[in-house]
Amino acid sequence: MQNLLTNIPAQLADELFTTLLDNNHLKIERIVSRGHHSPEDHWYDQDQHEWILLIQGSAQIGYPDSPPYELQPGDYLHIPAHRQHRVEWTSPAEDTIWLAVHYG
Repeated sequence: MQNLLTNIPAQLADELFTTLLDNNHLKIERIVSRGHHSPEDHWYDQDQHEWILLIQGSAQIGYPDSPPYELQPGDYLHIPAHRQHRVEWTSPAEDTIWLAVHYG
């Protein structure tokens, strides 16, 4: 057994990606952000669908053609494959912990 809220380094220069499960059809990962965001003018355009759940902290997901979503603990969001998106910001004052499920 493991815990999503443990084993987080005190210093976090880059976002921390930890794969929890990975096979041909599904990838589940924990992402830890601490004030991190996507590079300027960078949009993710993924081949797989992504479902994210914000466990702790706060964040904002932006889209090039619609208003952004601000996420608080317990909020989840489905991002269809090839839906351009970016992380606009994450809380710099605390760890933002995501559970991301990639599939399809």
